[in-house]
Amino acid sequence: MQTNFTPEQLQNPATAEAERILRRCVHCGLCTATCPTYVLLGDERDSPRGRIYAIKDMLEKGIDSKPEISTHIDRCLSCFSCMTTCPSGVDYMHLVEIARNHIEETGQRSFKSRAVRRMLAAIVPYPARFRLAMKAAPLGRRLAPFFKRVGMNELAAMAELAPHDAGKRGRFSGAGTAATKTVRTARVVMLAGCAQQVLRPEINDATIRILARGGVDVIVAAGAGCCGALTQHIGMEAEAIASAKRNIDAWSKEIARGNVDAIIINASGCGTTVKDYAHFLRNDPDYAERAKQVSMRTKDITEFLSTHDIGAPKRWTSLKVAYHAACSLQHGQRVTWQPKTLLKKAGFSVLDIPESHLCCGSAGVYNILQPKIATDLRDRKTGHIRQLRPDIVAAGNIGCIQQLQSGLDYPVVHTVELLDWAHGGPVPRGLEGLAEFSTAVPQPPRSADDYISA
Repeated sequence: MQTNFTPEQLQNPATAEAERILRRCVHCGLCTATCPTYVLLGDERDSPRGRIYAIKDMLEKGIDSKPEISTHIDRCLSCFSCMTTCPSGVDYMHLVEIARNHIEETGQRSFKSRAVRRMLAAIVPYPARFRLAMKAAPLGRRLAPFFKRVGMNELAAMAELAPHDAGKRGRFSGAGTAATKTVRTARVVMLAGCAQQVLRPEINDATIRILARGGVDVIVAAGAGCCGALTQHIGMEAEAIASAKRNIDAWSKEIARGNVDAIIINASGCGTTVKDYAHFLRNDPDYAERAKQVSMRTKDITEFLSTHDIGAPKRWTSLKVAYHAACSLQHGQRVTWQPKTLLKKAGFSVLDIPESHLCCGSAGVYNILQPKIATDLRDRKTGHIRQLRPDIVAAGNIGCIQQLQSGLDYPVVHTVELLDWAHGGPVPRGLEGLAEFSTAVPQPPRSADDYISA
């Protein structure tokens, strides 16, 4: 793609990066076939190629964002399916973030849009605040029809997506170390996350149990918090940078205390962001090297388990699992075969969902900010799942779990919960009725808790 940026414009690091990315695009259009919004809407402006043209025009002309541009950028899910498809290696992930930052700085959003975005940024990344918000969810569900009538679709979506049983605390909560009682084979830091520990704290518990059982000390570092993905994806760059720096500071202390074999992420949306810290802070002299060290150590939980011996399963089952590949895992991190292989080794029958490359519509808070498109994508995905008639649906991202569960009667759980169950952990919440289909392999009389001191 030919560009016409002036030398003065290219003095801006963000513009210079955008120019380098834009020049790789060859207009081939292969990305359109795998873009969820283009497949759904059929509008070139809602395809990666269309958005690239709009971004180029906006940045080259140095103009403030207009609704005819921001509308279509806002509809991008950041699923990065286009990057998996692109034969030219266009770095769309970073290009769209540059565009979002420009829109946030120069665009004129409505009062409602600004208020909803600020509310989400002020609540969701903070577990204590989010837990309080979940207590208001029952009232919100009753008011959802009213919200829709008065045009507050975002509030209606927020209320409808809220689970009925959120707010419980996990067994392992707060900072600390879950030390293995077996021979220690690794030492890892785990991101406890923000929304996940409120919506489904069992995911962190299962992660810690299966790691500790496999000889791994698990550290939740004091001071670490939200990864910054939520604020980054809605153009609040300063807030995202602050989150990234806070985590790097916390994890660097643990790295300095002794060898850290990996930084474990069990929410794939967070994993994509943390693996990108090196790029995010590459121009910051105080953080660039430490950010690089963090990104190099970051692994999805299934990525780590696929290279670490956790022993043979303690339970076998004939249950059929429809595995949903979260976009942030398959496209953002290119972790594709590990989750399914681990599930198969654990004794589950794994089913591939048709159109697995297309997003379910969750995409962080996209299903709140763009509820109509998100619901259409969810219904498309759940329709494919129903055709498979599985017993369980598994995914590696809390957003996908909540999104799919809102449209399915089948239980939806995290991959690591099923792995933990197969390796001696408790029955995951929602699967109690399926416990009878799991057969225990004879084992010495020891419980999973015997391996952990915390």
